[in-house]
Amino acid sequence: MKIIVSKDAKELGKNAADFVAEKINAAIADHGSCRIVLSTGASQLTTIEELITRDVDWTKVEMFHLDEYVDLPETHVASFRKYLKERFISKVPLKAAHLVDGTPECIDSLTEELRSAPVDVGLIGIGENAHIAFNDPPADFDTTDAYIIVNLNDTCKRQQVREGWFATVDDVPRQAVSMTVYQILKCRAIVSIVPYAVKADAVQKALYNDATNLIPATVMKAHDDFTLFVDEDSFGKVEEDKIRPAEGHSCTIERK
Repeated sequence: MKIIVSKDAKELGKNAADFVAEKINAAIADHGSCRIVLSTGASQLTTIEELITRDVDWTKVEMFHLDEYVDLPETHVASFRKYLKERFISKVPLKAAHLVDGTPECIDSLTEELRSAPVDVGLIGIGENAHIAFNDPPADFDTTDAYIIVNLNDTCKRQQVREGWFATVDDVPRQAVSMTVYQILKCRAIVSIVPYAVKADAVQKALYNDATNLIPATVMKAHDDFTLFVDEDSFGKVEEDKIRPAEGHSCTIERK
């Protein structure tokens, strides 16, 4: 596990974009193409804004995304399909983009596409309740499905309201189609992008605790190629000597 601490969200976005672009270009050099998974939400904005400007042959990049609310129209401001089309897909000439449409019917076809070849890089955010994708605690660590329908907990719903995606908690859909924890861990490299003070508790809990489905982000520490990008605010509650790497793994910290 490697932790890279940036001054603020803007610098984090630049540093993360540089790192991800290197990973993408290395995959293209190695086997002629690259497959990535993208997260959405407010915490990913600075990285996506920077990533689309990097020197990458996007015609060799295939994109998947993590999750979508059940039965939410794409025209809704909170739609992750809308988010990705406006901020990423329309900005770079991708080889292909595979989107979760928020219906149970999309799961089989997405699974077939996703599992047709390995995913090289997964950009995975961490929620205020330490969820990854929409796998809220207690997350399902046992399923081997690629996507499942999950119920959103109240902490997750409140986060969506605070970020401005919905007016009230009651407006947030109860369910989402989400990539599973199992499938996320299948990515060859995981890059977790987590800025802002509002994520400080989640970052602290993820780094201080052994893997538990009550703190879903803890599971990523056991991945063989896991890099966590934080800023001074999101890392502000962490005492470095209390960080618990996964068994058999180490932790290095770099400040940029």
